[in-house]
Amino acid sequence: MTIDGFTAPPALVEHARRFRAEGGTPAAPRVAATVLLLRPAGPDFEVYVIRRVAAMAFGGMYAFPGGQVDPSDSQAHLDWAGPEPVEWAGRLGLAPEAAQAVVCAAAREVFEEAGVLLAGPDPSTVVGDVSGDDWEAARQDLEAHRTGFVDLLAGRRLTLRSDLLLPWSRWITPEFEPRRFDTYFFVALLPEGQRTRDVSGEADHTMWVRPADALARAEAGELTMLPPTLVNLAEVAAAGDLAGVARAAATRDAATPITPR
Repeated sequence: MTIDGFTAPPALVEHARRFRAEGGTPAAPRVAATVLLLRPAGPDFEVYVIRRVAAMAFGGMYAFPGGQVDPSDSQAHLDWAGPEPVEWAGRLGLAPEAAQAVVCAAAREVFEEAGVLLAGPDPSTVVGDVSGDDWEAARQDLEAHRTGFVDLLAGRRLTLRSDLLLPWSRWITPEFEPRRFDTYFFVALLPEGQRTRDVSGEADHTMWVRPADALARAEAGELTMLPPTLVNLAEVAAAGDLAGVARAAATRDAATPITPR
């Protein structure tokens, strides 16, 4: 499975033809971030996937935790560890402020949707178990927009560990789709002492699965996934192991968008 190696479903092809024939105007894509959360599994590794509820956009599809950038993600006053926003800007092809917002959104979404927090009390540590009632209340406040991610971190005197996120790819939804996203994909290792939790109201099923197994089950029709999910799964699987994923991420182009046509 590669960028050029998937077959579009007939209904999608017909939708694209109709859009072109009618002279449709492409919708402006909304900037988003998503995270391939990984963990070791013997000599191999697994990725965390969630199935979107039927009522949502892309409902019934398996995907990675993620969502669109929120205005609060662009707040400048944030304790930050790892590459500075100007370095992220170079990797993501964005202005520093916009790059910071995308990285912040990636960390926020993986906390909102998987209960995993990529932050710590200082630049070299990560918080442990965040599944207690007080953390869950904070996560719910964040998900309901009663508080911002920056405020949550500041209130607990935590530093965002941007170095725990590795840029992987960038995909823009095809022009004929009515809802479009400009999505930055990251990979991240599940922090020691933390565990994923099925907490998001946007998912009706979650699981850890080997990327190769997920691809095989998608090929067999057991799992439904969109092309960006399939291709990114195939690419991390091709890296071989977690060390290989980290090496591959260091040289990948996460700024040039891939737009299926």
